[in-house]
Amino acid sequence: MISKILIANRGEIALRVLRACKELGIATVAVHSTADSDAMHVRLADESVCIGPPPSRESYLNIHQIVAACEITGADAVHPGYGFLSENAKFADILDAHGITFIGPTAEHIRLMGDKITAKKTAEELGIPVVPGSHGEVKPEDALRVARKIGFPVLIKATAGGGGRGMKVARTEADLEHAVATARTEAAAAFGNDAVYMEKFLTKPRHIEIQVVGDGEGNAIHLGERDCSLQRRHQKVWEEANSPALNVDQRMKIGQVCADAMKKLKYRGAGTIEFLYENGEFYFIEMNTRLQVEHPITEAITGIDLVHEQIRVASGAGLSTKQEDIVFSGHAIECRINAEDPRTFVPSPGTITHFHAPGGLGVRVDSGAYQGYRIPPYYDSLIGKLIVHGRTRVECMMRLRRVLDEFVIDGIKTTLPLFQELINNQDIANGDYDIHWLEHHLAATSA
Repeated sequence: MISKILIANRGEIALRVLRACKELGIATVAVHSTADSDAMHVRLADESVCIGPPPSRESYLNIHQIVAACEITGADAVHPGYGFLSENAKFADILDAHGITFIGPTAEHIRLMGDKITAKKTAEELGIPVVPGSHGEVKPEDALRVARKIGFPVLIKATAGGGGRGMKVARTEADLEHAVATARTEAAAAFGNDAVYMEKFLTKPRHIEIQVVGDGEGNAIHLGERDCSLQRRHQKVWEEANSPALNVDQRMKIGQVCADAMKKLKYRGAGTIEFLYENGEFYFIEMNTRLQVEHPITEAITGIDLVHEQIRVASGAGLSTKQEDIVFSGHAIECRINAEDPRTFVPSPGTITHFHAPGGLGVRVDSGAYQGYRIPPYYDSLIGKLIVHGRTRVECMMRLRRVLDEFVIDGIKTTLPLFQELINNQDIANGDYDIHWLEHHLAATSA
């Protein structure tokens, strides 16, 4: 069994993992940059190790320093959280070579799903529905032929991409050459790989993702879906479980498809299979081989602690539950609270002069922020997540409206006002939105 876990991350997710470890009686090690020495997870961990200066490449992405911290403290496992090294196959291999358990999938599965083209081919082979598109990389000289075969509009995507980088839409033949060139340039700059592929561009899809967990031995379960359609520049802003767009039959059918696929793959740990959903059809876009930012809403409707489950599986203890024993209860919404101007989305680092988190039945706040905490300018601007659960979507929305009025963060700008605006929007109340809705709304209200 695992006795001491090093948490190779920062911010709210590091604190989230730390809490799970403490509940399981497992000792914790926090690693941090010099900019994060006063972070809450560092204060609460059993041990802490400074691994470098603020730039991520010199600290949170520094594999040598993290392995050294494991050896110094005697940590026998690493939880990578999300981002940073969470989907780095080389990191998983190096930990394995040092006899340290990586709390996540095998390096093989990280590689398999890390390349978008390979992931799509694998998904097809596993029986998961995919978006019509190219079968592999598309070279500039072949782009027009492939696009005509798929049918315009088309989406050009980086094979090693993520976060919307290296992604461009070509609505007509006249747009295609520039879109491919731009996507390749962005991909090379962001990922060191300019390869792109092409898919049919769906005009008004929703973003639906299925949470799966496998034990690596051929057993796997799904924990339903999350609707992550409210996005800005391909970054999720508001997530719901269950989706307002799906019924029970659709939910269980696509969930079982994903669980069966993970059984065939003998997948280990938590993962999320992401789809575009339009006109009753699901189209695979990618798989994240890690914990998702929005995992708490799945925990809210199932009562299953996903970090506990990750640690169980990594320890060799298997899954804690069977598919037939999972009960979906109520509705949950997560709002990502960022230290950003709510209109321009310009980052707003600085010192929090007052912090009051809301409370009450069905309310959860995952945040490492506190009064007097100074938000450093070097990292992602996410400072917390507000998660609300209710027996129905209507009750959940009413509760969210109440807690947004209670949540106080002073000294910096945050996106709280955006959510206060969205909670009163009729389209949101009706669950009538797609992945383009938020950007259209923001453009219209800022005009």
